[in-house]
Amino acid sequence: MQAPSVGGVMLPRGNGQSVRLSRGASLTDFAEKINANPASLVGVMMNLGEMVTATQSVSDETLKMLADEMNFVLEIVSPEEEDRELLESFDIEFGEDEGGEEFLVSRPPVVTVMGHVDHGKTRLLDAIRKTNVVAGEAGGITQHIGAYQVGTEVNGEERKITFIDTPGHEAFTAMRARGAKSTDIAILVVAANDGVMPQTIEALNHAKAAGVPIVVAVNKIDVEGADPTKVRGQLTEFGLVAEEYGGDTMFVDISAKQGLHIDSLLEAVILTADASLDLRANPEQDAQGIAIEAHLDRGRGAVATVLVQRGTLRVGDTMVAGDAYGRVRAMLDDNGNNVEEAAPATPVLVLGLTNVPGAGDNFLVVDEDRTARQIAEKRAARERNANFARKGVRFSLENLDEALKAGLVQELNLIIKGDASGSVEALESSLLQLDVGEEVDIRVLHRGVGAVTESDIDLAMGSDAIVIGFNVRAAGRAQQMAEREGVDVRYYSVIYQAIEEIEAALKGMLKPEYEEVELGTAEIREVFRSSKLGNIAGVLIRSGEVKRNTKARLIRDGKVVAEDLNIQGLRRFKDDVTEIREGFEGGINLGNFNDIKIDDVIATYEMREKPRG
Repeated sequence: MQAPSVGGVMLPRGNGQSVRLSRGASLTDFAEKINANPASLVGVMMNLGEMVTATQSVSDETLKMLADEMNFVLEIVSPEEEDRELLESFDIEFGEDEGGEEFLVSRPPVVTVMGHVDHGKTRLLDAIRKTNVVAGEAGGITQHIGAYQVGTEVNGEERKITFIDTPGHEAFTAMRARGAKSTDIAILVVAANDGVMPQTIEALNHAKAAGVPIVVAVNKIDVEGADPTKVRGQLTEFGLVAEEYGGDTMFVDISAKQGLHIDSLLEAVILTADASLDLRANPEQDAQGIAIEAHLDRGRGAVATVLVQRGTLRVGDTMVAGDAYGRVRAMLDDNGNNVEEAAPATPVLVLGLTNVPGAGDNFLVVDEDRTARQIAEKRAARERNANFARKGVRFSLENLDEALKAGLVQELNLIIKGDASGSVEALESSLLQLDVGEEVDIRVLHRGVGAVTESDIDLAMGSDAIVIGFNVRAAGRAQQMAEREGVDVRYYSVIYQAIEEIEAALKGMLKPEYEEVELGTAEIREVFRSSKLGNIAGVLIRSGEVKRNTKARLIRDGKVVAEDLNIQGLRRFKDDVTEIREGFEGGINLGNFNDIKIDDVIATYEMREKPRG
């Protein structure tokens, strides 16, 4: 087989030689690696039927096609490996404790609470905090920073435990996806009256995949029908054998609502950590760790909750977190108090970054502002190139007809999520029976019960699928992720409407429509009763902003329980306001609707006209 030639110019032949390139590399990057002229590689791509410029970021598939043509073996460098190489170029080692054994001191365990919806995860976290609230600070939590530290006494010694408290375990999954180990121990919450449920198994598999020890909290032992022994038996099937049955997993029976046996649970965490983990770190080196969550605060700019994993973080340090950098102006603990330094396994809210890092991005302290800026800029450029290289268009119902006519797609991939398995199966079988001619197939890639999650959006991104939510909404940050990645998520409450829209799209008859735009979500933390106004929800704004006189729906455990509500009243402390932004607390009145409970989510939205593109 001859080496390819373009315009009479012979190009180098790989003979199976390996070429390492990062995501989103250009033909110029490829040409540098093989000592070729970039213009000649543009010619090769034209011969292969692809129009690509020399400096354009191209997808992994395009690079592989070019490498195969020239008999090179393409090796795409993973983001983690790329980041390690970037830090090594600045002579920085990330993820290692400096010095020998003599520099290591013990640190608190970091714990994530997982489990099925409605089994009491949030209430358990609140109960742990209330049990450990400092005297004089009664009246609840002053600052939600996504993580906090509590103290407990074990064998006469005061010990600390750090809890990561993020809705939907974004931190756990996002950090694992980036290869960062954020959690030492997982507490699996199982309700004694319900037993093991689908999400219990999912949470258990997450924890096992991460290789972390598990402590089981059997909650709701005070509820009628509670059977803690049954839970122990069920979990034995999944490899979690209780100590009393001869296994090595600690089970603690608790009631988060009554505050029963919370101290025993904390003690079990410490004992599990001591028995199976060597939790030590060097507090003397420059701080390193991970960002747990971050947001833009109107008054304070970019704020990030970071978990220090080694070293000590101090006010005045220059730090890089993902593609953000800056000098630490101030640090706050989970009670909102200013702190000067944070030791290993301590979570703090950091002020002073240039922009908002992502959940799971690593952070490190460097000597100079210039070094921090260079690392952040290189990371940002790398991410930008990778984004440019992604497929430009994802299929939505609006552009499906054009994609069919252009021959870009021969099948419609769907992901179906619903409130009950019966309705999901009914919708799936109805859709699969649609007769839309020979040119297109319908494939259901995944179906499940419960809210639309980030993993559903991930799957949709990888396979150009459309997500259908039947009587359920997107949970946590899945909605923002879908908007950012251009994934089409459709919500329906009537099966026929879903069938008609998809059939119309396949036949190219979809009309312009109004689209629903999510404005913000609020989590109900407290319910206040007013003789004049009815029930008022004391809320924390989880995302976006909540505005007065906008439409809303009430979501309980991922399921929509009330539609077409109206935000009639909005208050901050004693003042009537028109909007409340993410991260702030306030009061919401839903008019005549009073069926609200703690942990419910109020999702607000508005309808905007969406003409066909």
